[in-house]
Amino acid sequence: MLGGMGKAMKQIQKMQADMQKLQEELEHMTVSATAGGGVVEVTVNGHRRVQRITVKPEVVDPEDIETLQDLLQAAVNEALRKAEELAAKELQKITGGLQLPPGLV
Repeated sequence: MLGGMGKAMKQIQKMQADMQKLQEELEHMTVSATAGGGVVEVTVNGHRRVQRITVKPEVVDPEDIETLQDLLQAAVNEALRKAEELAAKELQKITGGLQLPPGLV
């Protein structure tokens, strides 16, 4: 009985170490999303922090700022969705399907 408990504790400790390593790696993993056929591109890291926003000059129209705002919003939301998907996929590799509380990664 105790041997099984010790083995379980070691597995938990390894999972914790792997999760800490993943947290560090996600800082350097990036995903990008575009909107408007590529006129707006947003890149975020695995921690869902915006790293870069690129806007092509032809989309900037002072008379129609709403379109640019919509494109930025769409690209940011898609990039954040991709970053969340990336983090979940990487976490799945560590947990092997074990359901963990939201916000761990």
